[in-house]
Amino acid sequence: MEPNARLRLPPVPMGEAVDPPLQGELRYGFELARLVCDPIFLHPGLQADAPPVLLVPGLMAGDTSLAVLRGWLRRRGSRTSSARMRLNVDCAERAVGRLEVHLRKLAERTEHRVVVIGQSRGGELARVLAVRNPDAVRTLIMLGSPVLEPLSVGPAVLCALRSVARLGDLGVPGMFSMRCADGECCAAFREDLREPLTPDVRAVVIYSHSDGIVSWQACLDPCARQVEVESSHTGMSVNLAVYRVLAKILKEEPAWSR
Repeated sequence: MEPNARLRLPPVPMGEAVDPPLQGELRYGFELARLVCDPIFLHPGLQADAPPVLLVPGLMAGDTSLAVLRGWLRRRGSRTSSARMRLNVDCAERAVGRLEVHLRKLAERTEHRVVVIGQSRGGELARVLAVRNPDAVRTLIMLGSPVLEPLSVGPAVLCALRSVARLGDLGVPGMFSMRCADGECCAAFREDLREPLTPDVRAVVIYSHSDGIVSWQACLDPCARQVEVESSHTGMSVNLAVYRVLAKILKEEPAWSR
């Protein structure tokens, strides 16, 4: 299927979780070490027309998890904005509402449409952000984001999700709950997650067959260009192969956006 095809994504099911190789996530330290030893990463070269970028962290992670990526983007010349998240654990609908404020501010400050990069759950939030704000988002990049089946994760991860959701069920503020999966609070979010992207929003999915957290098949958004890398799930924000892909995407930005 062609990117940005005008077809709704398949329904987001509550099916059984998959069992990916969780031990593969032990690679994170090696991925980071390899990245910081790379001279091109350390000195990427200033891009005069580098686009503004909004960064959205993954589930139960915060802005600091994307600090390495943010530093690289700034060295390339991009103005960046974080999601202002200490931990990405809030109700999806509330989270997207706050992200829209940051997106609009960045677009207004730079007078340009924004590149939005989201990791894991951050990619799901970023996708809905792009669906609702195509005038402010010109490129959407999803890193290991299970947009087709958000709950297509391993048993240990699913157990952790349920534990966090129980806190929301008990009324702890700023936490998602079991109601977010099929209740009214996130009904609009779930609907928009399945919506096609407009043709003028470029979308790219970066995924890994050896992802130890989510099923890689759940990441294959048919509205996006799909790029496979060899990476852990948590390491996608510090993986050298991912940065090579990001550099190419961002280099294409000025020509593509015309």
